[in-house]
Amino acid sequence: MVASQLSAQDLFRAAYENRYTWDSHFPGYRADVTYTHNDQTYAGQIRVGSDLKPTVTGIGDEAAQKAIHGQLFEVAIHRVRRSFTDTHGQNTFRYGETRPDGAIEILLGGKADGDRYEVRDNEVTLVHRHIHGVVVTIHTFSSHHTGEGYLSHRYNSVYHDPQTGVQKGGLSNFEDGYQQVGAYFILCRRAITTEVNGGLDRQEFVFSNLALEEG
Repeated sequence: MVASQLSAQDLFRAAYENRYTWDSHFPGYRADVTYTHNDQTYAGQIRVGSDLKPTVTGIGDEAAQKAIHGQLFEVAIHRVRRSFTDTHGQNTFRYGETRPDGAIEILLGGKADGDRYEVRDNEVTLVHRHIHGVVVTIHTFSSHHTGEGYLSHRYNSVYHDPQTGVQKGGLSNFEDGYQQVGAYFILCRRAITTEVNGGLDRQEFVFSNLALEEG
């Protein structure tokens, strides 16, 4: 096994550095947006600046505007290029179990003590992190390959109380689509289905007429 020849830190670093991110020349972009929440549909415009800050215009409904803004903010955070040392320099890494599908568990200590990841085929396929007073667990099932790193395609997420382990809210399933615009891959569709009180809450965000900002 290749992993046996690598330290846990080196295996994880390679997968971390294989994520798709935007470079420092990213100019920002604009798009039209259509947001559907169950049986309600809203249409407007969005802009993500070169500073990666999103704005949403043309939508009067506050909840819809917040939902769109929130997803754009989440996407932009994950496109930021930060060095491995900046993100994980205060952590330690050790091997955990190897899963039946070949995924290798990486257990963290140090500042991120208690967090864990799984790596398979040079991609992070599971994230289990303590963040903002909750534990978030994300399983990734498929990915887009850009030639400059991977982007998650189908994945789910769920939150738990870090003290009791009790689940907080329902399991959310995501499916993302990306479009290449100039030199950059940009989210063009995100569908989210969340389990709520025995039913399903459905959201879809469609971004069209994507265009990079000038300059």
